[in-house]
Amino acid sequence: VFGDIKSKVGKTSLIMSLVSEEFPDEVPLRAEEITIPADVTPERVPTHILSNNANVICIVYSVNNKKSIEKVSAPSGFVHQIRLVPLILVGNKSDLVEHSSMETILPIMNQYQDIETCVECSAKNLKNISELFYYAQKAVLHPTGPLYCPEEKELKPSCIKALTRIFKVSDLDNDGILNDNELNFFQRTCFNTPLAPQALEDVKNVVRRNMNDGVKDNGLTLKGFLFLHTLFIQRGRHETTWTVLRRFGYDDDLELTQEYLFPLLKIPPDCTTELNHNAYLFLQSVFDKHDKDRDCALSPEEVKDLFKVFPYMPWGPDVNNTVCTNEQGWITYQGYLSQWTLTTYLDVQRSLEYLGYLGYSIIYEQESQAAAITVTRNKRIDLQKKQTQRSVFRCNVLGARDSGKSGFLQAFLGRNLQVNHKSFYAISTTYVYGQEKYLLLHEVMPDFDFLSEADLACDVVCLVYDVNNPRSFEYCAKVYKQYFIDSKTPCVVIAAKSDLHEVRQHYSLSPHEFCRKHKLHPPQPFTCNSTEAPSKDLYTRLTTMAMYPHMAQADLKNSTFWLRASVGATVFAVLGFAMYRALLKQR
Repeated sequence: VFGDIKSKVGKTSLIMSLVSEEFPDEVPLRAEEITIPADVTPERVPTHILSNNANVICIVYSVNNKKSIEKVSAPSGFVHQIRLVPLILVGNKSDLVEHSSMETILPIMNQYQDIETCVECSAKNLKNISELFYYAQKAVLHPTGPLYCPEEKELKPSCIKALTRIFKVSDLDNDGILNDNELNFFQRTCFNTPLAPQALEDVKNVVRRNMNDGVKDNGLTLKGFLFLHTLFIQRGRHETTWTVLRRFGYDDDLELTQEYLFPLLKIPPDCTTELNHNAYLFLQSVFDKHDKDRDCALSPEEVKDLFKVFPYMPWGPDVNNTVCTNEQGWITYQGYLSQWTLTTYLDVQRSLEYLGYLGYSIIYEQESQAAAITVTRNKRIDLQKKQTQRSVFRCNVLGARDSGKSGFLQAFLGRNLQVNHKSFYAISTTYVYGQEKYLLLHEVMPDFDFLSEADLACDVVCLVYDVNNPRSFEYCAKVYKQYFIDSKTPCVVIAAKSDLHEVRQHYSLSPHEFCRKHKLHPPQPFTCNSTEAPSKDLYTRLTTMAMYPHMAQADLKNSTFWLRASVGATVFAVLGFAMYRALLKQR
């Protein structure tokens, strides 16, 4: 609380009157620091009254003293000296005059953006004393500055940006309007209470009376939504807009908080992260609301629309070569879910951030996005129990340069090697014994001298060599003997480019002899140089080995083991797509 000492404007009297609820007979020269407990304040926030380091400053002047009023805005006055802190102008001693000082004060208030409000009061008869400190609390908790520009009488760009995201997240069917159900969900989410039907109509009627395009098809448009918040602020109900902003994760600077975007998620060693069932349902609903033409794929325009609630475009052109696309190169429904699965597996913090932008915790009424994540149990426990509940399995693909690794990845997505933007990952679904699983292929750069733990940490390994290059297999043999010979990780040798003439490899053992010696499955022939879509049988085998590493060696020569898995994959792949199309037709 600041004021001119010589003018005796009544700073200490105001504080003493607030605390004791009566005017003091004897006023000390200066009040000590005082704490007002939360339970006696309207905003339920404890308030410390002190002389420095404040969150809000009350500049007190005496309404019966013109000089003290003039000193408020004088070049050496407090208004000029204080910056970046909300200010309240307080006209004390209103009991001594019959006129108001507001005519003089309002021009000062309009001149300085930091001034939140002005109030006249009297410490002697307790007029507006509690209101004064309520406004002070409100200036801190619900400041005008970040939201609204008084000179232009409109919302600031950062506020419009935040409210636009909130509108799009709340527009569950993406039709550009908030219908009654969406408005009620929004109201319940932010204020824990629905609106009565008449109240909804009253809100829309207010908008109709003030603008032509604020209501469409009996729903609230973005323009109408922004107008309502402008109206709230103009009528002094800043807390309404701030309640909405904070419920959707924004801080005082209208940035999404770190706590909102990155909730705490503990991941023990040797555990992986996956999306759970509710997360996939949410992501399916997000896909559906943006797949306007119902072609089960997202066009570039639809992808752009989906990510409008993000501050940046999270998916680059490499994504189209990481997941399945249609003939036009657009990301399919399966590819879309696969990319989310990949992000969650490789970088769960980024996945939490993305889910935060989409409003997962708000739409699904969860405490945070962490509720969308399943942390799998330690892989060693899976090996001990010889079973797993995991849904995502990683296959690292190693081989010398130009051995066919990239072609192996792209064939998994049903295409040949002719791609514009190289990706070191490919992910899609396979079916093992009727269970849908994700297989994540990762092409490891061929640097034999250094393979990091990340290069080695996986569920199954593919060692790829070019049958037409006599020096290609040597790399696979050395990598296996250096890193995997004593590992429990299953390994498969891939004889790539099998459509070409097979030459003798410059190694002491032929690939077949090497596999026989080390009890590996014989080299698997593979080519992506064909007019037909590549077979997924090999990828199903890899997934099966990743799921059942203890069976991979025991059933190496048991053809029925692979046959059961492959047949299951074919049947469920067809059924899975048919079921999705049927669900789409129902919607």
